[in-house]
Amino acid sequence: MSEKKNRLTVIDGETLMDTRLEPTKFCIDTLLPQGITILGGAPKIGKSWLVLDLCVRIAKGESVWDMPTTKGTTLYLCLEDTLRRVQERLNCITEDVPSNAFFATAAHTLAEGLCDEIRAFVKEHPDTVLVAIDTFQIVRNSGADTSYGNDYDEIRQMKQLSDELNISLLLVHHLRKQGDSDPLNKLSGTTGIVGAVDLVFVLDKSKRGESLATLVCTGRDIEYRQLELKFSSEDFVWELKSDSREQPEKMLPPEMESLVNFMKEQKFFVGGNSEFVEQFNAATDSEVTVKGFKQLMNRWRYDLEELGVHYRDHRSNGIRVLEVKYIPSSAVGSDESAVSDEINSV
Repeated sequence: MSEKKNRLTVIDGETLMDTRLEPTKFCIDTLLPQGITILGGAPKIGKSWLVLDLCVRIAKGESVWDMPTTKGTTLYLCLEDTLRRVQERLNCITEDVPSNAFFATAAHTLAEGLCDEIRAFVKEHPDTVLVAIDTFQIVRNSGADTSYGNDYDEIRQMKQLSDELNISLLLVHHLRKQGDSDPLNKLSGTTGIVGAVDLVFVLDKSKRGESLATLVCTGRDIEYRQLELKFSSEDFVWELKSDSREQPEKMLPPEMESLVNFMKEQKFFVGGNSEFVEQFNAATDSEVTVKGFKQLMNRWRYDLEELGVHYRDHRSNGIRVLEVKYIPSSAVGSDESAVSDEINSV
């Protein structure tokens, strides 16, 4: 009995590569994914203005710096403010605050049950996409333990919560007083904080009086980038001046474009991977390899599905079987459950 309880849950490489796993979902496209993010910045630099604006825009489904957002309920725990101050700031940045943007000026600490409070809120508002805690220090467990292990453990609790609820959890944090050439080293606390989060934002500017700042962004699910921002004294929002990440149009590889056209004609295939690639090469005058073609299909799987090409690769009686179907996107939009049944009906 104890042996079963203590066994690891594992998956073999072949099964893992053939498993259809949902791609990372973003609260702000290419910038803020599901998971836990820490936003660091010096006191009074404008972190709270930034978070407030993000919460309102995401609740409305408005773009942030020309990046689409996933519209949904937002919760902003503004624990250093009063409701009067939050109201005044909202009046500065917008004329329309949606009913799915929620605010709280008090919450329990991690030790007192903060995670359960957030769970209860998300249960009442299942479309919640973002919870922001300003500041993280207020909800941390009181005590003298400032070790790497303690920092890591507290962040891990929040990380497990964000993964459990499938939300973006944004923790606002302070920077060290002493400077550092590496923005990540400026975050207050040990490296256990940086090591446990999915994403790090550091809002930094060279002089307190300047309206310009750089938002340094790095994490597991995004590429490193720097956003040059300017704080508007008229609108009280951070405006984008430049972005180190270019936004190229997502281009489907020519082999995958050919696959879509091939399946529009073929409609359906079931058989081995080699047989499928042979038919594809013959029909499209291509010379792709089985391994290379399968890797492309796995990488572009969700783009192929948007274009109507659905596939399943699995073992049946010890033999690998590839099933590919072309299902028009209009059919997917009309009845997704029926399409899902059709994909797995062979």
